[in-house]
Amino acid sequence: MTRAAPSRSILLSFDVEEFDIPQEYGQPVSDDLQLDVGSQGLESILALLDALKLRATLFTTAHFAHRRPELILRAIAAGHEIASHGFFHSSFEPGDLQRSRSAIERVTGSPVTGFRMPRLAPTDPVAVRAAGYTYNSSENPTWIPGRYNHFLRPRTARLENGLLQLPISVTPLVRFPLFWLSFKNFPLPAIKLASDATLRTDGYLNIFYHPWEFTDLRSYRLPGVVRRIDGQRLLDRLADYIGWLAKRGTFETIGQFDARFRAAQDGTRGSKGVAAHC
Repeated sequence: MTRAAPSRSILLSFDVEEFDIPQEYGQPVSDDLQLDVGSQGLESILALLDALKLRATLFTTAHFAHRRPELILRAIAAGHEIASHGFFHSSFEPGDLQRSRSAIERVTGSPVTGFRMPRLAPTDPVAVRAAGYTYNSSENPTWIPGRYNHFLRPRTARLENGLLQLPISVTPLVRFPLFWLSFKNFPLPAIKLASDATLRTDGYLNIFYHPWEFTDLRSYRLPGVVRRIDGQRLLDRLADYIGWLAKRGTFETIGQFDARFRAAQDGTRGSKGVAAHC
């Protein structure tokens, strides 16, 4: 795949988790099935990334990593970064920040430096930093009806007491969100237009999806906005989008971006695109 000049960064990530979303809508799903669906989706994602020769960041729950270590190790062997998505996807306790990082590191054998809270719930940056993380990507600085209203929160990456706070990308001004739900429910040309505007303004794009989205969801009682476009159709759409993005920026892991962002802040060698927005 053709690479663009490294002045703009594409930060592609996936939340590797138990497929527990049907339970939010009154449909119980066994733990084994939750893991099986997540695993099936992750296998499809890893195959696509391997075919495109791209590296991504995988925010995994400790529970998934413990139960499916072969997939996590396969991702590491392919060069992907592993970060923490908490211990379980359906519950969280303050101690899970440290506990999940330690548990995932036992599986990976390498440091875990990034965190994303399940469902992008509020996080305490002081606690995240104290648990040993260097970056936190847990906030969507927009308004999602019925979920949260972060419209007035900072829109772009910044350092806070040594912790890189990296919100999910939204467009300038109107803050159109560029996360997974938008990708499923808006025409791809509109997503590309919004992505291009954001990339040109911010110098980077931080986008994420869930592996379970890329499985067949028709048998689950999920809202249309969640179920719309799934499986292979969604995988094909993602491949199209990634190919388009590759002409406009360079894909890198969030850990790599974290290091370059700090270097730019320190006035040392970093990318022109990132430094311009530090």
